[in-house]
Amino acid sequence: FILTYCTMPSSTVQRWCPLESNPEVLNKYVENLGMKTDKWQFHDVLGLDAELLAMVPQPVCAVILLFPVNSKYLEFEKGLLDNLTSQGQDVSASVYFTQQTVGNACGTIGILHAIGNNTDKIEIGGTLKTFLEATSAMKPSEIAEYISKDEAISVAHEATSQEGQSEAIAAEQSVNLHFITFVHKDGCLYELDGRKPFPINHGASTDASLLQDASKVCKTFMERDPEEVHFTILALAAAQ
Repeated sequence: FILTYCTMPSSTVQRWCPLESNPEVLNKYVENLGMKTDKWQFHDVLGLDAELLAMVPQPVCAVILLFPVNSKYLEFEKGLLDNLTSQGQDVSASVYFTQQTVGNACGTIGILHAIGNNTDKIEIGGTLKTFLEATSAMKPSEIAEYISKDEAISVAHEATSQEGQSEAIAAEQSVNLHFITFVHKDGCLYELDGRKPFPINHGASTDASLLQDASKVCKTFMERDPEEVHFTILALAAAQ
């Protein structure tokens, strides 16, 4: 199992312990936060070939990719952001998006992106409902600040970081893996990454084609770094 991590600027003071990319652990986490898991759960995506994608329960409402943030990716990312900043892109106002200011919080950020963009499908209560209602009209930077001060989410994250089959990693340790989320919103596929200043619009998509559309983008991550093996994909999909 791979631990989720996000490299944050050295000026970042607040850091959490990383989460394990284990569906069982994440399902327990979101249930503790207040998500009903009788209809929706996290599942492993074992590969991107058609027959392996067909094994993922349907429907799928979010796809999560864990990948290494290395020099190859950072070079690509700089070009992407420069291009989008200069040329612009269409982003639906209904996309729920937060930036990340807490080190190692990308697992929680990815989960909030997955659930926060599917509140019309997923039944939530407790901490999640309170958090999403409080932040629904906030700017990404404001949500990030709210997360950093939300004791309920911080405590739940820290408790979950001790779960799983891997040895827990301390908050101050560095692991160069990062967690991002893909969702369908208003006819488009969006990449949601708390390291970035805005969502990335990857073009046309539907609820039904989300898994296939997201898998194509995931393949591009792998093709940019063919010698790298540390990629993991999860889907928030129908419970079995």
